Amino acid sequence: MRVVTWNLWWRFGPWQDRRKAILAALRDLRPDVVGLQEVWAADGENQAEWLAGELGLHWAWAPSPVPERWRARIGDPTADIGTAVLSRWPVVGRHTLRLPVPADLDDGRLALHTRLATPEYDIPFFTTHLTSASHASAIRVEQVTALARFVAEHRGRTPFPAVVTGDFNAFPDSDEVRLFGGLRTAPPVPGQVFLDAWEYADPGAPALTWDPRNPYAAATLEPGARIDYIHVGPPGERGLGHVRSVHRACDIPIAGIWPSDHAAVTADLAD
Repeated sequence: MRVVTWNLWWRFGPWQDRRKAILAALRDLRPDVVGLQEVWAADGENQAEWLAGELGLHWAWAPSPVPERWRARIGDPTADIGTAVLSRWPVVGRHTLRLPVPADLDDGRLALHTRLATPEYDIPFFTTHLTSASHASAIRVEQVTALARFVAEHRGRTPFPAVVTGDFNAFPDSDEVRLFGGLRTAPPVPGQVFLDAWEYADPGAPALTWDPRNPYAAATLEPGARIDYIHVGPPGERGLGHVRSVHRACDIPIAGIWPSDHAAVTADLAD
């Protein structure tokens, strides 16, 4: 099963051209399940629905309940933003969690849970987008605590481990990422741990998902970092859900257009 996580940079930059590059990049990856962040909806069109239609996938979408801060950044009072899931298999259940955040930073960040019905078992799949403020590690700690409890509540009884994807806006050794994994510190939910799929990557492989080689990322003058993740619960029987391979993707221009300011992460899991 091929899993992808990718922040699509909403309607920033040359988004009309970028949408074509995004589609081309995903088509080349041939994913089974995709967790998407900063997905737009406007003028009766939803980016996730369009991508799903072009790729022959099912889809689910969770819009931000307070998009006003995002809208102000592009001067469009009508565009919506949210998280989404694309799936080879039908989406037979969905729930959303509004992540905790102080009022002065609240722009409606969410976690989205989808239950995906394969012919043999259901897959509990989650995607999220944590707050991005550089000084907000303590807030992200609260957010991953809420996220971990949300996963525990909706993981369900299925042999496939929970898969949690998203833009965590945090370094791998940060308090929030270590806490969510629960392997280097006590987990928020006792007994619930997650493996960072990147632990299975080639040690020499390019890892930065926020990469100054990308001109959109370079323009912020921020250092490069790996901030986008695929987390997987411990493998089930016969290695179900085991990370077979993982690499960075969607990290070059397509027809001269960088698809997003983020690179994607893709992992192949045993199914």
